[in-house]
Amino acid sequence: MKRTYPMVGSSTGPATENGNGTGLRLINLHRQGLPIFQVRKSIVDAVKRHQTLILLSDTGSGKSTQVPQFLYEANINQGKMIAITQPRRVAAITVAMKVAQEKECPIGDVVGYSVRFEDVTSENTRIKFMTDGTLFREALSDQLLKNYNVIVLDEAHERTIATDVLFGIVKKAQQTRRTKLLEPLKVIVMSATMDVDHFCQYFNQCPTLYLRGRTFVVKVFQSKDKICYLEACIKTIFQIHENRDCNGDILVFLTGQEEIEATATLIRRLAKSLHQRDVPRLIVYPLFAAMPQQSQMNAFSKTPPGARKIILATNIAETSITIPGIKYVIDCGKAKIRTYDSMTGIDSLKVAWISKAQAWQRTGRAGRIDDGECYRTYSKEEFEAMETNSKPEILRCNIAASTLQLLALGIDCRDFDFIDKPPIDAIDSALQELKDLGAILSVETPALTTLGRRMSKFPLDPKYAKIVLSASEFGCLDEILSIVAMLSGENIFLNNNQKREQQLMAHSKFHAKCGDHMTLLNVFNEFQAKDKSRRWCFDNFLLERNLSHSTAVRQQLSDICHTLGLQSSSSQNDPIPIVKCLLTGLYNNIAELQRDNSYLTMANRTQSRIHPSSVLAGRARPGYVLFTELVATGNNYLRTVSEIEPEWIGEVVPNCGFRDRIICGLNRGSSSSYTTIHRSIRLA
Repeated sequence: MKRTYPMVGSSTGPATENGNGTGLRLINLHRQGLPIFQVRKSIVDAVKRHQTLILLSDTGSGKSTQVPQFLYEANINQGKMIAITQPRRVAAITVAMKVAQEKECPIGDVVGYSVRFEDVTSENTRIKFMTDGTLFREALSDQLLKNYNVIVLDEAHERTIATDVLFGIVKKAQQTRRTKLLEPLKVIVMSATMDVDHFCQYFNQCPTLYLRGRTFVVKVFQSKDKICYLEACIKTIFQIHENRDCNGDILVFLTGQEEIEATATLIRRLAKSLHQRDVPRLIVYPLFAAMPQQSQMNAFSKTPPGARKIILATNIAETSITIPGIKYVIDCGKAKIRTYDSMTGIDSLKVAWISKAQAWQRTGRAGRIDDGECYRTYSKEEFEAMETNSKPEILRCNIAASTLQLLALGIDCRDFDFIDKPPIDAIDSALQELKDLGAILSVETPALTTLGRRMSKFPLDPKYAKIVLSASEFGCLDEILSIVAMLSGENIFLNNNQKREQQLMAHSKFHAKCGDHMTLLNVFNEFQAKDKSRRWCFDNFLLERNLSHSTAVRQQLSDICHTLGLQSSSSQNDPIPIVKCLLTGLYNNIAELQRDNSYLTMANRTQSRIHPSSVLAGRARPGYVLFTELVATGNNYLRTVSEIEPEWIGEVVPNCGFRDRIICGLNRGSSSSYTTIHRSIRLA
């Protein structure tokens, strides 16, 4: 039976099904109590009058959940979909779920979401939340974005690469539709903290709506002196817990997974001494990007009676997502910032100060359910020394993937209308990488080759797209799809410090002598053989959600291969053709062993070491290795590493610039594990 509900804000009776009128009335009351609801008519009228609108409102005003509903209820979308973009996957999913709850519909019906490798929508969907990268990929097949009459670019201040590119694509689609007298495309740019003048100028001096006011007040406390932020965070947690109202959970911003897990362990240990006192018990939830989605969702669960939640989060909790019950925020003022050096090719992940805009975003997390408090572990002087806004990602990261996608749209990134144009050396580096991969013929006139156009069909980094497309030549497409799917997802290995020995023993069963790529393949194959058993994952300290996600990714990549006419093939897990195939895309990621047992990368002569998590760490070190990424976190580390034979370089990539240097090392000999592995496979 079809459900019938009153329009939000109407004076009609309660919902007719299952006696759910009380719940719906509470939702309506909550919506009507939000600051943004009071200016609902003004927002709708402004969107009707203008093609582009900037909406600036305080964190906690309700813009992310309410504006899409206002537009839908006013039929601004004229029956088509409203796209709402978010920079982060978890934000797109959680906001979609919240709006679906308010619309009293199952997720995927009127309200849905689409993120990388996951689409929860239907033909009924009219309010569609998505990551900015997802909408960018949709533009590859529909540059005019004709499925949408309204696009809401939320959290515009975050300025990911996909966000910046999307600004230009949406702006161009809007102009082209106007020129061709097609249905107009409405664009709403939203943020709580952004450089309004800069955005206004970029979007042709469009009008700006300012919404002042938030539901609750947040008091901000700053440290008087420079202190160790980790120590200050832990002390502040327990001071709040012992001296403040037991109603209200605590959100703590830290810099990364290792720091969060170590802090969680320490808090749990310290909390045991509080059990005899008259204070609520503490429940600690980590929240970071590398967690499986279900584990992330645990942080959003309702706090049990007689308990207080402590959420230890990275900056993924800064914007859009609302964690129920948060009343106190502790901000360390730091975050891990990824930067890319186009000259060396090093991808650095370093702890650095956040911007003032980020600090205010974090503060706003405390004022969602009640008046809140934000404790900053840094001084007022340190706050004043922060940059006003964060440096856009496009000015500090590798843009090869975005360059390839723009070329697929027929756009040379040197001529693209960026809101902030990347440095010319970053553009040249991206074009040179695409040329070396065979995606373009020339840096000067970067038209896509047939290979480049096929590479653009994959939602992958160009290196991995090239590897997948090369796999048929090496007779190992089945294995490569599994490995690339695993590399495209999050970490699959569970780290349990309390059961360290059992965990290491369980993981060692999957170790391959030649390295991490084959180890990942072993895990994936065994996961499939065990019928994707959750119990098996638990027993082997593996993250079932991430493995299931890799399975879904592999299926989508397989579908794309089928569309492109690639035939299935298997090397029967023989590592030699598999690692050779990986070389076709990762040929710049080769490192040579040095006398001090460190490694020197061949492309840029960077001193590095194998990451401690690698299968090859602690073993007899091979002469040459292939690595997936080089990350600088204090030291330079090679991550996801496999042993290679030096003569494979000339065989697989004969034009490699450092081929001659590697050939000179052939006379040194090596302790290769490939001969043994190859023979054992043949005997089997």
